[in-house]
Amino acid sequence: MKYPANESSTLEFKLSIPKNEQIIKTVIGFCNQNGGKIIIGVNNDQTIVGVDEQTAQQTMEYVDKSIFEATTPHIIPRVYLQRIGEKTILIIEVSAGMNKPYFLTSEGLERGTYIRLGRNTLRATMDIIQELQWQARGRSYDAMPLYATQCSSLDHKKIDAFFHAKGTDRKTGTASDTIRAYHVIAQEHGIDYPTVAGMLLFGKNPQQFLSEAFIICSSFRGITGREAIATKDCTGTLTEQFNQAYNFIVTNLNKAFSITGPRRKEVLEIPEVAIRELLINAIIHRNYHLPAPTKIAIYDNRVEIFSPGGFPGPLDTNNLLQGLSYIRNTIIFKIFREMGYIEKLGSGFIAAFQNYAKRGLPKPEVVEGENYIKCILPRMSNLRKQPQRSLQGIHQQPELEDILHLFRTSTEIAVGDVINNLRIPRATATRRLAQLVQLNVLRSVGRGKATRYVLVKT
Repeated sequence: MKYPANESSTLEFKLSIPKNEQIIKTVIGFCNQNGGKIIIGVNNDQTIVGVDEQTAQQTMEYVDKSIFEATTPHIIPRVYLQRIGEKTILIIEVSAGMNKPYFLTSEGLERGTYIRLGRNTLRATMDIIQELQWQARGRSYDAMPLYATQCSSLDHKKIDAFFHAKGTDRKTGTASDTIRAYHVIAQEHGIDYPTVAGMLLFGKNPQQFLSEAFIICSSFRGITGREAIATKDCTGTLTEQFNQAYNFIVTNLNKAFSITGPRRKEVLEIPEVAIRELLINAIIHRNYHLPAPTKIAIYDNRVEIFSPGGFPGPLDTNNLLQGLSYIRNTIIFKIFREMGYIEKLGSGFIAAFQNYAKRGLPKPEVVEGENYIKCILPRMSNLRKQPQRSLQGIHQQPELEDILHLFRTSTEIAVGDVINNLRIPRATATRRLAQLVQLNVLRSVGRGKATRYVLVKT
């Protein structure tokens, strides 16, 4: 019997009760984000194996006390048994904490704070710890004042244009209640300062104060990113960056032509809706507290959009098409929406995937890494140029085909790439790669942890 859900940022399976502090670290990771459950008695492939009820009862007597005593602030979990068919599982459940950051007392705040990233529990960086502290105070980073700036650093003509387009007039060039209500400025000790959002949206030179808040666009020859043929740094306000980056992508892609009536119509090889929606997502949902730019890379077979920061809420690559929406930068999101860049909450990924499906293109991929999100948009015109491998027997084994699909975006892969992209246990990933090597489809390079797999040339 299978458990009805997959492992995710809010769900973790354990075959048996660990003897170390891993459960406590996972519980801390859940509390620091969106809550979650640890289910003991379920294998990585969702098979329910159950636990011995007597052992489970003994565990229930001490595990909640152990978690409470080992954490700061104290975490009180809900520990209970659930019977599914003939098997009994033990569940440790916690809600999202209100007093973040939570940490392992014995390791201290800096080393003992943990977060969930996809199916993994990781030690938080100081940047993430600071973001958790803001969340506990009910504030987002984009609403924080920039103390090194003055209101004269804002371009009040841009502010006036925004409010004029809304039909709201304000006295030009003044720090009025209107822009304070939009959190373009914030007052501290009687002094007005531009906020992070205010500077990014209406600053004269945003990068003077937020040096990494820009977009690097690059176009490469081939599929490895070793030879750049065009680059551009998109700077200025966020709307200016969006327009520059969008034009760079469109300019460096191929176009086809169709005749409709008396006119010739250009069709971009990638649906423009997908480019627009995922670029908007990367701009409004990225973590501007992280000192890293947004990056766009165009290869012969794909476009990659790299955005610093993980998902802002209980999202993962399994539920992107459910229309869920969680907002990291509340001020930036509100103003972008009122500017007309955003139509519906939670519709960006849905629109991108639907438009790819309408064109019969391979579906986009979304990869959640350690504090970044990467969206991969396949390019159709160049995919058609690539030789198709016709391998007897492979098409009858979709689990092996799934591994070969990873070579659309890379010239080599590792076991970890298969585990993370296909969400399968390490033993399964290793076995399938060995099958492909035995079939002479893949060749292994290196030894041990450094082993990589490449396609055998035919």
